[in-house]
Amino acid sequence: MPVAETKRKSYIRSKSLTMEVKALFEKAIADSKALPEKPSNETLLNLYSLYKQSTEGDVKGEAPAMFDFVAKAKYESWSSLKGKTQEAAMQEYINLVEKLKA
Repeated sequence: MPVAETKRKSYIRSKSLTMEVKALFEKAIADSKALPEKPSNETLLNLYSLYKQSTEGDVKGEAPAMFDFVAKAKYESWSSLKGKTQEAAMQEYINLVEKLKA
């Protein structure tokens, strides 16, 4: 098989995988709003940071003031995921929601 054909098939496979992960991610977002019980604050923070990394990528901008505890915690949690691909963050979000549903 020619190299160009192999690259094209690989690209199509990865694109369809990404589309599948995105669809599962959208479903997980909807499912997270209907969980049987409210998750702990730590889990909510984890969901938040995975969502932000999935949808926006690495954190940007200055960290919030140190006395804005909630905003600071969110920023630091999201910042801890720096470098994680959006697709990997989506998969972790999906896995976490599935765990919470069980």
